Amino acid sequence: MNPASPSQSAAPGNLPATHCLFYLAPLRGVTDVIYRQTYAEHFSGIDLAVAPFVTTHAGRRIKPVHVRDLQPEENRKMPVVPQVLTKSAEDFITLADHLFEMGYGTLNLNCGCPFPQVANKGRGSGLLCDPDGLDRLLDTVLSHIPNRLSVKTRLGRHDAAEIRAIMPIFNRYPLESVIVHPRTGRQMYAGTPDLTAFEWCLATCRHPVIYNGDITDLAGFHQLEHRFESAAGWMLGRGVLANPFLPGLLKNSTTIDAALKTDRFRQFHDVLFERYRIRLSGPGHLLDRMKGLWKYFAQGFHGSENGRKRIHKARSIEQYRAAVAVFFDSGLDWMT
Repeated sequence: MNPASPSQSAAPGNLPATHCLFYLAPLRGVTDVIYRQTYAEHFSGIDLAVAPFVTTHAGRRIKPVHVRDLQPEENRKMPVVPQVLTKSAEDFITLADHLFEMGYGTLNLNCGCPFPQVANKGRGSGLLCDPDGLDRLLDTVLSHIPNRLSVKTRLGRHDAAEIRAIMPIFNRYPLESVIVHPRTGRQMYAGTPDLTAFEWCLATCRHPVIYNGDITDLAGFHQLEHRFESAAGWMLGRGVLANPFLPGLLKNSTTIDAALKTDRFRQFHDVLFERYRIRLSGPGHLLDRMKGLWKYFAQGFHGSENGRKRIHKARSIEQYRAAVAVFFDSGLDWMT
């Protein structure tokens, strides 16, 4: 049984019979299994998560630590698609076989990671610099793996025009979907998404196309939804980290009283904290993880900078707890 396909019922979790699907973006070090599980217990609106990438390793043996976040028994509350980062067809096939045995009938190929330490090795958005190499990779992989495959891509590594050589390659293969973040790898997350380029992708790609990039509020989403009516779905990343109520708002126009929002978010935070305390080794790792999350969490509140700085300066668990309590008790208003 496939635990993560948006095109059929799956375990863990069942996907709704709706055209407009909302996807949780893969943010490495953030949207791991603990975050996904805890999010699904406290909020609504996300139909499917693409997990942060698993890097392939040479050789035939896949160690448990490599797929630790993908254990099916821990991923039943939110359907998930594993994402693979590689430039090696042979290593991809080895990992795909292992993940298929775990129950994953759909995988996602990372063609978008913008970080130089990844792209400079020809992986992630670095694949987009070599259309012939990407073509060979897809040809070999798709003729050998038992899984279905989707792709998450940027417009190019250096230039948005690179997508014009890449999209015909995607069109030649039986991909389940193409997720497009309309920036280049060089842009990282700066500047604005190139909506004209995305429009070209939507018109040119023969597969279902999912939009990813800067969806942060209802008004902005409605503009995108109106312009890109044929989009198969919407991927949310930093927007949902700052405002976990966003998917429910976009899907159902659900609004919640500000005080109730803060109470629920506080409960969400406390469960996350406790689960990371159990999973991570030592208070230093726990503090680093929670401070990293607050970089996003604080963006959901007006006037939160002083509170975020206080949390960031915490040097012990006790100081962290005190700073978080002050933040929640300060009565800050939500951005949306």
